[in-house]
Amino acid sequence: MGNQEFGIGPDMIRFVAEEIRSVVSLGVQVAIVVGGGNIFRGIAASSYGMDRTSADHMGMLATVINSLALQDALEKQGVQTRVQTAIAIHQVAEPYILRRAVRHLEKGRAVIFAAGTGNPYFTTDTAAVLRGQEIHAEILLKATKVDGVYDADPMKDPNAKLLKRISYMEVLERQLKVMDTTAISLAMDNDLPLSVFKLKTQGNIRRVVCGEDVGTRIQS
Repeated sequence: MGNQEFGIGPDMIRFVAEEIRSVVSLGVQVAIVVGGGNIFRGIAASSYGMDRTSADHMGMLATVINSLALQDALEKQGVQTRVQTAIAIHQVAEPYILRRAVRHLEKGRAVIFAAGTGNPYFTTDTAAVLRGQEIHAEILLKATKVDGVYDADPMKDPNAKLLKRISYMEVLERQLKVMDTTAISLAMDNDLPLSVFKLKTQGNIRRVVCGEDVGTRIQS
């Protein structure tokens, strides 16, 4: 959204594309999962009476719109990009096929996984962990609004403390709202490290990839 109330902010999408390009240029294989909350949020719609399955399908389509916009922005910066969707939309993107996704990554292309898991009741966070496991990612980066995981909501509590290191189990036990419990549990079961950091700080994605101590690391 950038500074808009909804939709796609042109400056923001260029910024995100530049951040991703800086990592791809290092020779790092990058796969991306994009949410759709700037256009439509399924869980919010279900709260005012819409059927949850219908609402989630609309949310999945919103992620496809964002993915196509990000693909365009990346290719304008010289990054070869492929969008793969978990629901079939052959005219606009490839279907998600694991072996094809891995081949794209091996060829140095950025791959964007759209439409979540393709199933209602699962968030894009869960989709990110699932796809991360399938492609054998070394780490999952969650670029977000805040600069890491706090012991309370930093937007509401001025005394909230940033946690630099935390275990999956602590996140679950303390019900920290960094990701939904399904995503955290899946990451824990498969020992996929998570890094949570602020997206809008320029260079943060590259810093995390290069091993700098940015944001919060979640692991066993």
